[in-house]
Amino acid sequence: MAKILFVVTGADHWTLADGTKHPTGFWAEEAVAPHRAFTGAGHEVVVATPGGVVPTVDRGSLAPDVNGGREGADEVTAGLEAFEELRRPVALEDVDPDAYDAVFYPGGHGPMEDLAVDPASGRLLTRALASGKPLGVVCHGPAALLAATGPDGGNAFAGYRLTGFTNTEETQAGFADKAKWLLQDRLVALGADFQEGEPWAPFIITDRNLITGQNPASSAPLAAEMLSRLD
Repeated sequence: MAKILFVVTGADHWTLADGTKHPTGFWAEEAVAPHRAFTGAGHEVVVATPGGVVPTVDRGSLAPDVNGGREGADEVTAGLEAFEELRRPVALEDVDPDAYDAVFYPGGHGPMEDLAVDPASGRLLTRALASGKPLGVVCHGPAALLAATGPDGGNAFAGYRLTGFTNTEETQAGFADKAKWLLQDRLVALGADFQEGEPWAPFIITDRNLITGQNPASSAPLAAEMLSRLD
């Protein structure tokens, strides 16, 4: 049995360019689908958040129109209720990544607010990357990569092939013209080799032990790839 660390945003809002605080948190499907896959395979999941706060779900991620209808929304909601580890997170600052067999970051706009500038998360990501253990990051979760500094003082993920929520998807979601910055732009600026698939379709990129997914639909195939590396 492997022990998998979920690093989840502690933010309940995302500050937009005009100073407005947009309610957000983590995106339900991106946490639920991997949790179901990992625990279904017999693995243990531990949730960590900045300060050990109980994470907030983005209420928009529970709506039928983003879950393929009412049945899908009910399934995600049920998965969230079964995800008991979310209600008893450990403090991210106290986490020893060597105690885990894999690390996973779900998205939602929350990571744009806190994990993108969180030094404890940045140190954990740098160590997880160097460890060679599976490191999965999906959708807006790659915002956390911005805080990861490598031994040379540059970003630890510079030169890696990866993906994340695209400018096209942010535009179609209605936030591109409201955001302080766009995730794809920042990942390109740090030196990552950003790969872009079709909007909203499952798309994952692997580079060494790093596995990234573009959007919510990519969370299940990303979890499957991580599981294949834990066998």
